[in-house]
Amino acid sequence: MSSAVQPHIPVLLGEVVDALAIVPGERHVDATFGAGGYTQAILERGAEVAAFDRDPQAIESGQSLAASNDGLTLIEAPFSQMERELASRELAPVDGVTMDIGVSSMQIDQAERGFSFQQDGPLDMRMAGEGMTAAEWLNEADESEIADILYQYGEEPRSRRVAGAIVRARPLTRTSELANVVRKALGFKPHDKKDPATRTFQAVRIHINRELDELAEGLAAAERVLKPGGRLAVVTFHSLEDRLVKRFLRERSGSEPAGSRHLPAKAAKAEPSFETPAKAVRPGEEEVARNPRARSATLRVARRTAAAPWASEGVS
Repeated sequence: MSSAVQPHIPVLLGEVVDALAIVPGERHVDATFGAGGYTQAILERGAEVAAFDRDPQAIESGQSLAASNDGLTLIEAPFSQMERELASRELAPVDGVTMDIGVSSMQIDQAERGFSFQQDGPLDMRMAGEGMTAAEWLNEADESEIADILYQYGEEPRSRRVAGAIVRARPLTRTSELANVVRKALGFKPHDKKDPATRTFQAVRIHINRELDELAEGLAAAERVLKPGGRLAVVTFHSLEDRLVKRFLRERSGSEPAGSRHLPAKAAKAEPSFETPAKAVRPGEEEVARNPRARSATLRVARRTAAAPWASEGVS
C-alpha cells in the first residue's frame, strides 16, 4: 500500500446506524465492506453481518475481524449478486442492507490502483482487479465512445475536446499522463478550485467497473432479500448515483411510475415495496470538517413493505 494512506472514516456512520434501527440477533448485509466501518458498528449492536466486497484486498484485510467475530461472514462478490450469494449460504432474508457507493478511501489512497491523479500510478481503476483496465479501454476505444462516456458518467461539458486529446496522446499508461492531457485540453490553471481531470477520472472509473449498472442491480437485489419491515440505507457521493437511488425509491414507493435507462419499468399495478421518509440526510458541518470526503455524501433510507418484489427485467 502507498505510504500516503489516510485513515478511513465511515461517512454518516451514526445516521446510518440509526436508520437501520438494529435489534440484537438480527441479520444485516453490508453491501460495501471496504475497511469494515459500518460492519463493526452493526456487529457492536448485536447483529450478524454478511459483508460483500468485490475487491479481494478488502476481503483479505477483513479476515482478522471475521476471525474475532462469529457473526461476520465475508463474501467476495459484487453486491449485485447478494441474492444468490446469501441464498447459497442460507442467510436470506435479512433485516437490513447498507450500501456505501463508489470508490473507497483505501482504493483512492493506493497509487498502484490507479483511481486518483493525486499520486502517479498505473492507469488501472479496476475494483475487482480483473477485466479491462482503464488504460486498455482508453487506448482502444473509439473517440466517439470515449466522448459519450465522459459526457454521460462525468457530466463533462467539453467531452469531445477531451476525447480528441486522449486519442491524440495515446498510448496512455499512467494516471499523471491522463490528468495532464485533460488539463491541457481544458486550459487548467493552478488557482482553479477544481481540477478538470476529476470529471474524466470519475467517468472512466464508473465505466470500467459498471458502477451504475451494479447499483441498479444491487438495489433490486436488496428489495428481494429484505424481510417485510427490513431497512435499506444507501450513501452516495455524486449526483448520478443519488439520482438513481432517488428514482428507484420513488418508483418502489409508488410515487413515480416511470422507468429509466438503468432501472426497469415497474410491473402494472405493483404494490409499493418500500416506504421512504420525506428527506435525504446529509453530513453536518462538524463531520465535513473532520472528514472532507463526506462533503458530497447523501444518505437515503427506506423500509421494506410486505408487498412482493417488483419484476426487474434485465436484473440478475
